[in-house]
Amino acid sequence: MGVQDRPQCYFDVEINREPVGRIVFQLFSDVCPKTCTNFLGLCTGEKGRGKTTGKKLCYKGSTFHRIVKNFMIQGGDFIEGNGRGGESIYGGYFEDENFVLKHDRAFLLSMANRGKDTNGSQFFITTKTAPHLDGVHVVFGLVISGFEVIKHIENLKTDAASRPYADVRVIDCGQLTKPANDVLERRKKISPHSWDSSSSSSTSESQSDTEEKQPPPRKRKRRTRYKHLNKRRKEGKRRGSSSKKPPASQTSLCEQENADDEKEKDLNVKREKPVVRPEEIPPVPENRFLLRRDMQIHKTEP
Repeated sequence: MGVQDRPQCYFDVEINREPVGRIVFQLFSDVCPKTCTNFLGLCTGEKGRGKTTGKKLCYKGSTFHRIVKNFMIQGGDFIEGNGRGGESIYGGYFEDENFVLKHDRAFLLSMANRGKDTNGSQFFITTKTAPHLDGVHVVFGLVISGFEVIKHIENLKTDAASRPYADVRVIDCGQLTKPANDVLERRKKISPHSWDSSSSSSTSESQSDTEEKQPPPRKRKRRTRYKHLNKRRKEGKRRGSSSKKPPASQTSLCEQENADDEKEKDLNVKREKPVVRPEEIPPVPENRFLLRRDMQIHKTEP
């Protein structure tokens, strides 16, 4: 069985009843066939009920009950949900298949156990290299999609016993009939020279695409017109400053002041006292209405 024939399965995960995405696994069935068959059967739920617990053998509805940041996330206890239960499709536990694969990178799928030959249904996904687990836990798969989901789970808050406060649950699981693109395996197959050439070709293609997408250059006639107008304005300002002509506001103020002065002069001319000769003053008639009653009025004889 080659790399292309390796089976793939998935988990649809939700946190506090809100879907967060899908995790896709590739199982190393050519290295650990028995362990991979157990995990795949628990994903599809096709094996019915367990021989020892009598519960349905399926990961659907199970939780991630343990999270250790910068180390791993653990799940697979579909019986008790706290890391104390679990059952394999073979009934109870089964032996450690082999320790060929090592915990030498992140996003590896490995079996959790309580000691030697105690593999059931619990598993963990590494988020960092863990060489101290080599020879103790069986590595049988790899995450090929949904890395952001795993990181999101890893960053959740936990209590002192590494139990998450949030409810992280597998709402659906199964086997993929159409395998997903295995990016890591493709990178392994591609040689560095071909990778560089492909990257350079891709960059050149992206550059050509960006050049094609760029809009055509605008006409510069308008800009030249604006430049000429700006030059004319600047020249006019310079000429105005050299002649030292007062601005329009100042001229209007001066005109107003001159007009006010002329008005004042006219008023002064009008207010001048006319020259009157004493000869031209007529005699003032007697006003008897202003005389007092006790004063005697002298009659004038004609």
